Amino acid sequence: QVQLVESGGGLVQAGGSLRLSCAASGNIFSITTMGWYRQAPGKQRELVANINSDGSTNYAASLKGRFTISRDNAKNTVYLQMNTLKPVDTAVYYCDAEKVYAGTYYYPFDYWGQGTQVTVSS
Repeated sequence: QVQLVESGGGLVQAGGSLRLSCAASGNIFSITTMGWYRQAPGKQRELVANINSDGSTNYAASLKGRFTISRDNAKNTVYLQMNTLKPVDTAVYYCDAEKVYAGTYYYPFDYWGQGTQVTVSS
């Protein structure tokens, strides 16, 4: 199967930066789309950004300009550079992998990481 492991979360002061990483492992030939979502307490999970294997990206409109998503296809890893962080960015950040190709078939599911906490203090 496929496993996703996030890292890089933590506590940062407002105005600071963090870089999240998410590495996918398992029987993987390629991953079409990798993305980051976040869920704040009492709120629904929301898209932060995603990136396709061709490098095309999609951002939540409110975050474009402060957050940058990138990926390393050879390492099946996606990154999220977060700058000028605000207390409202406090949330658990999850990565996902969509349309994962095992070489002869696509897995029927999307895969999620366990989440990493990002806390921004004022």
